[in-house]
Amino acid sequence: TTGWIGLGISPGGGMPGADIALGWVDQAGTAYIQDRYACSYSRPITDKTEVNWILLQGREINGWTAIQFKRMFDTCDPMDVPIMSGTNNLIFAYGLDDPDLSQPNNDVIYHANRRGSRTLPLRSYSNPPSASKFATLNSVEFRLDNYVVPSEDTTYYCKVFKAPTGFITKRHAIAYEILIDPVNLDIVHHLLLYECDPTTSFNDTILPQGLCDQIGIQVATCTVNIALGWAVGGNFLVEYPEEAGYPMGADFSVVYYMIQMHFNNPERISNRVDNSGIRFFLGDTLRQYDIGYLTLGVLANEVSLAIPPNVEQFNVDSYCPMEVTANIPESGITVFGAFPHAHLQGKQVIGE
Repeated sequence: TTGWIGLGISPGGGMPGADIALGWVDQAGTAYIQDRYACSYSRPITDKTEVNWILLQGREINGWTAIQFKRMFDTCDPMDVPIMSGTNNLIFAYGLDDPDLSQPNNDVIYHANRRGSRTLPLRSYSNPPSASKFATLNSVEFRLDNYVVPSEDTTYYCKVFKAPTGFITKRHAIAYEILIDPVNLDIVHHLLLYECDPTTSFNDTILPQGLCDQIGIQVATCTVNIALGWAVGGNFLVEYPEEAGYPMGADFSVVYYMIQMHFNNPERISNRVDNSGIRFFLGDTLRQYDIGYLTLGVLANEVSLAIPPNVEQFNVDSYCPMEVTANIPESGITVFGAFPHAHLQGKQVIGE
């Protein structure tokens, strides 16, 4: 296009709350950039407090527009969205004409269907390994099977899997890869893998799957122990410390696992088919320690997570009771990773 182009960082994958850079090059060859903020699914407003998208250069060549700019990772501006470690929600759009600066209330012509979104890593505190590092190892996959995502704003889908049975003894997973279907990166919000209670029994020929609230009673024993979690902002490939592995296989007590997928589809897109899931890479030898998971926080219900009205800030505290901490060995436990998670109203998670 030779019109305007826009790129935004979004807290939830859509326009509401997005921090947007809008740029263009006029007929004289002068480049412009504006710092904007989207309050809803409507024309984003100009951030008049502080311009944090800094124009470096811009040009138009053969019908293409290119704008180069920079921005701090965290501007501390309430109308900006921090650029996080891991993956970030990006939205983009473009118009066919330059903005009309003489019309402040109608300066940007609607983009129509010239828009989209992607989930991309913009920064990282670590250097994740390449999947090719584990190409020669045995692997185990748990994936959805051509699930048609409903054209609803929010969908929680659950699917139960049988633990791998082809191993005579316990094996250690030394890494895992999150497999988000590329066509659905814009609507997948999170993936959780649960360990079902060892006493759980299912008909292996018809394992439960469906909307989580509709099969909730059937899979109640699979909703307590979270073995792994990924959400927007997380790394897609994670390698465990060299002295520890996640136990799987014949003599490990977990027989069934369950994936919970959260699809965030505010535009109610239809006919999306999803095969997302997770792949574990199994080491050839057992490591010194088994990896386990400790879940902390509050239940997301109207009693334990009720936010009072008319407050700008509200803290929700939770504690790990002594009945649980008493089971921690005297030598202690080694924490090598954490997965803080909240939805749109959550701003900060602190563990102490």
